[in-house]
Amino acid sequence: MASAVLKVAVAGLSRCSRLTLLRTRSTKAPLHQGLPGSLWKLGRLNHIAIAVPDMEKATALYRDVLGATVSDQVPVPEHGVYTVFVELGNTKLELLHPLGEKSPIAGFLQKNKSGGMHHICIEVDNINAAIADLKAKNIRTLSAEPRIGAHGKPVMFLHPKDCDGVLVELEEA
Repeated sequence: MASAVLKVAVAGLSRCSRLTLLRTRSTKAPLHQGLPGSLWKLGRLNHIAIAVPDMEKATALYRDVLGATVSDQVPVPEHGVYTVFVELGNTKLELLHPLGEKSPIAGFLQKNKSGGMHHICIEVDNINAAIADLKAKNIRTLSAEPRIGAHGKPVMFLHPKDCDGVLVELEEA
């Protein structure tokens, strides 16, 4: 499953960022890849978000069965979700469950009863410059301005139709 999720995550990067990712043997290459003269840089994968119909069951899977460290469940009313973060060492999983009837996750779960991957989150060093640059390249955003995300940092979601079918969240590092 991790391999499939990573392939989807990388596929989401391809068109959105207009960068080509190449596998190299070097582990010393920088993780950010910006265009020459760009005012912002793409950073590391922050998390992969998974919508879950049963937060307690999903949390127990990662904590009790797989042995991961998980956070407490936290309501994020401005995004209409409850979140639990699963620590993986090199990144995180964000478990999402609806908070209220108008939650975007409620709609996602109506279409996907068992839940599933909702979005990927990639760090950027300057979210406002990234948004301006991406809008100039005809990448649509899901809101007019960045909002504060679950980590207390500004975030912006990019339209999945402009990102190879993947909902991409940018988070300021």
